[in-house]
Formats: sequence, structure tokens, C-alpha cells
Amino acid sequence: MNLSLQPLNFASVDGATELLDGIYEHSPWIARAAMAQRPFATLAALKYAMAQVVTQASRDQQLGLIRAHPELAGKAMVSQSLTAESTNEQSKAGLTNCSPEEFAKLQKLNADYKAKFGWPFILAVRGPRGLGLSRQQIISSFERRLHGHQDFELAECLRNIHRIAEIRLNDKFGAQPDLGSELWDWHESLSQHSDPGFKENGQLTVTYMTEAHKACAAEIAARMQECGFDSVEIDVLGNVVGRYESSSALRSIHAGEVPKTPQKALITGSHYDTVRNGGKYDGRLGIFMPMMCVRELHKAGKRLPFGIEVVAFAEEEGQRYKATFLGSGALTGHFNPAWLDQADKDGILMKNALFAGKQSAQSAMKNIAALKRDPANYLGFVEVHIEQGPVLNAMNLPLGVVTSINGSVRFLGDIIGQASHAGTTPMATRRDAAAALAELSVYMEQRSLKDGDSVATIGMLNVPNGSINVVPGKCSFSLDLRAPTDAQRDALVGDVLNQLKAICEKRGVSYSIEETMRAAAAPSDTAWQARWEKAVASTGLPIYKMPSGAGHDAMKLHEIMPQAMLFVRGENSGISHNPLESTTQDDMQLGIDAFMQLLNNLAQEQQ
Repeated sequence: MNLSLQPLNFASVDGATELLDGIYEHSPWIARAAMAQRPFATLAALKYAMAQVVTQASRDQQLGLIRAHPELAGKAMVSQSLTAESTNEQSKAGLTNCSPEEFAKLQKLNADYKAKFGWPFILAVRGPRGLGLSRQQIISSFERRLHGHQDFELAECLRNIHRIAEIRLNDKFGAQPDLGSELWDWHESLSQHSDPGFKENGQLTVTYMTEAHKACAAEIAARMQECGFDSVEIDVLGNVVGRYESSSALRSIHAGEVPKTPQKALITGSHYDTVRNGGKYDGRLGIFMPMMCVRELHKAGKRLPFGIEVVAFAEEEGQRYKATFLGSGALTGHFNPAWLDQADKDGILMKNALFAGKQSAQSAMKNIAALKRDPANYLGFVEVHIEQGPVLNAMNLPLGVVTSINGSVRFLGDIIGQASHAGTTPMATRRDAAAALAELSVYMEQRSLKDGDSVATIGMLNVPNGSINVVPGKCSFSLDLRAPTDAQRDALVGDVLNQLKAICEKRGVSYSIEETMRAAAAPSDTAWQARWEKAVASTGLPIYKMPSGAGHDAMKLHEIMPQAMLFVRGENSGISHNPLESTTQDDMQLGIDAFMQLLNNLAQEQQ
């Protein structure tokens, strides 16, 4: 019989601890301490409370928890002395059926890992989908993490322990994140389309208007049809647009009438193109999650007092042509006709990739201009996105509410000193361009920390024609400066540029700097942010508010209508733009739950 929250909430501390036996391996102190947070309104609240106990524990307690776990395919498995929970997990991952070669490999990896870190390797072998990782996936994770830093590995082991505990709690409570599991499968299906040169190597790359890009659009459109959208189209730029009409609009359509006052819609979505060798969830999570919500509304025969328009934006990353936000920019009326004459690395013009000579430039621009949305017809724009960072992981939180998309400024520059002999030039008389830039880098780190949410990066650093025995005479570099508000960003930019000038004057070197990009911050609309907060609260999770350091399609829609975003936690410390980008069925389920709650709350507001 499955456990429920009611007996857990009303049992004695000892009784409740006994009910949760085996959730955290040989560590009943975690369940005992978590009972101070009762009553738990949801299973997600219980998971969070238990994870927080571990986070707030001492390092010795955390190490004790890690060391309480058995090695993967280790002696305890061979002797059949694992706990029932560990036996189930290792068998689901096929570790009880290792070949002699795989078993020997795992034994060596166990020994090497323990020798380096002093504790056993921990991996949630049932994986993000809960069905079990393959033995090769387990071995690959082992080999990758052997190269990690000790502090990072400690945190990664604890993150995996929390995932193990989450799956065990699901089993104990009979909780099945069915919609999250199906959503996970949708991402796997779409990831089968990849550009030539990458697909053969098992890498995901989908750039604008390639065959893989068109195949993605077709699959998304077909799935929208299956979900029950009233209309689905792939527009002239490759955006896939699905529309689920409001109750009153549907009545008008069936009656063959044109409503005197168009019913407003909520617009949502994200992009389906990827960076080169990227991840499966960046952008795509924000397409599939609202699609799943529409499907559930359609299955229930339910209409809302507003329409839902889901847009899978064709191009956000700017990987093929030197233009970003093509799909979302067209919806705001900001498509530059000059972009059509850009050529990719193979010399293919954008207009040829788009139209293959089937339309004149004049006709094409007329069709593109027609994509512009009238903000008067929309309630606002919301976007769900994988976090692309480590913050939610560190907070043990599946969801975060975005307060603002950071504004940014980028520069390319050169510092010019004097190249000279590295052995004969005294330190006091050098005009070292690289040393000047190193000093600026340290300043940027210290200065951005003062603002909390500001970030500053020198992403490119090059000594042209540098040599091991020559003092650098020139250093080329980039600057990327971001902050949640334009004022905060501009203050950071001013301080960094002033410091660059002062450093160069002090060191007797010169510099040149050119601004190459400036993007305004996109603060979340107050009312829409509050709606996300209310939706997250309904899951039983605490509300965590955070800025987005990355750019999103929401930045473009922000130019014409109110917007707000929701972040979903990523696995592997939140890494993104990387094949390791991932999230779990449970976190996606919570995102779906929050999105459905936002829709239901909005429906009540509109009635």
C-alpha cells in the first residue's frame, strides 16, 4: 500500500522517521530533522525539506551520508548485501548483468575515484527518466567525473543522492510524474534531428533552415495537431505557430461569425534551433511544456476565456547567420531586410535558404512584415526555460521565477604594449599588454561581485604572434558585461572602462575598444511575475526569484507586451549549451503543474 502525506504529517517523529526508512541510505537523521517542517502540503515540499536538511548539515555529516552508499557494482552487490532500494536501482541499470570486462572496468573506476576523493562514486543510476541508465552511460559519467574538483564532486554526489531519494519517495508514495515522463520523451524524439557532420557523431546541432531544422518544424507541427490545437502553421520564417482558441472565439468560428471584439490570447513559446553540439532542452522545453498543457485541456474538453498561442521560434541562437532572434523579432516587427543578403560559411544567402528563389525580395518582406503581432490582441508573453546555470541546483529547487533578463554590452579591444625579450627586459620596465589585461580581469571579477547579480567576462583573450620567450606586445580581447537593469549595467560598464584606462596609463600601454553589441534589460512585468509566483507556490515549493543572465526570446516580446519567465532546474550543475544539459521527469512535471495553475488562475481573473 502506498504511503500518503496525511499519516506522515500526523505521526510521531519516531513514527514518521520509520515511515521514511530507506529514503536516504542508512541515514534516518535526515527524515527526523525534516519532520520539524511539517505539515507537508505536497510531496515536492517533503523532498525539498529533506534536501535542505542535508544542505544545512556539517561537512562531516554530508561525507557520512555519501560513505553510507555502496559502490556501483561493488562487493556489496556481489555478496547481495545491498539494501532493497540499492538492489532495485543497480538491477534496473543492468549492473547485476555486467560482462566481465564491464565489471573489471567499474572496479578500477571505483578504486581510482575513492583514492582521489576519499568517498564512493555516487550516481542516480535510474537516471532523469527513472528507467535506468545504460552501463555505458554509467561508465562515461564515472570517467568524466574522475577529473572533477573535490568540492564540485562533493556537491555532485549530494545532488545525485537527492535524485536517488526523490525516486525512492516516488516509489513509496506511488507518485508517477506521467506528464513529465512523456515530455521527456518528446525531447528525446526531437533530438533525433541533427545537422550532417554532427548527427553521425551523436551530437545535436540544428541550425537555421537546414534539413534537420525543417524536420524539427514538421515534427513540432505534427505534435501540435495531435495535442488538439485548432490551427497549426509553419510561417514564412519557419516559426511553428499553434493556436488553441478561447471558448467564445470557438463558438464564433463554429457559427461562421467574425467576433466584433477579438478575444485576447496568451502567447508563449521558445526556440527550437540549437548551438553546435548543444543540449536537448534549451528553448525546446518552453515549446513542449505549454503544448502539453494544451493537450491536457483538449483531452478534458476544456476551453479558457482567452486563447493560447504557442510559438516555436525558428531562430534564436544566431549560429548560421549573424543575426539572432529572427523568429521572435519578426513578431515584434524588428526584422532587418539586410539580413536576407547575409551569407553563411558555405556562401548560401539567407534569402535562398528561406525561399530558394520562389519569392522576390519585395514579396518576401511583405510576408515577413505580416508576421508582426498587434499587442492589443494579447494578454502578455510567458516563457519557460531550462535555467542554464547552477543556482537552482544549489538551492535544491526545481523551479525559479525570473525577475529580469539581464541587459548586456559587449566590446572587442586591443591593448598595445611593447614586445621585448622575456629574459633581458627587467620587470620594472616592461610594457606587458597581457599583464595589463590580467589586472583588468581581476578588477572585473571584484567589481561585479559588489552588485550581486552583475557578471563580467573576458571570453576571448589572444596574444597575436605570441612566443614563449617574448613579453606580449599586443593583447586582443572581448568584454561581456551584464546586469539585471540598464542602470546597473551602465554603471558596471563605466567603471570597467575607467579602470581599463587607468591600468593602461599606469603601465605605459595604449588601448582601443569598440562596442559591438548593446541589449536592454527586460525586467519581468510585475503582474505576470506575481502570477508565476502564485503558480509555483501551489506546488508546495518556496518561491525563489532570480535574474536571467542569458538572453531569451522573451527579450524581444518584452518590446511590445508584458512578459515574465519561469526557470526549470537543470541536471549536472545546470550546465547548458552542452550535451550534458538535462533535466528530470519530476522537475518537468512540476513545471507543467505550475503552468497549468497559471492558466487556471488567469482564467479565473478573466471571468
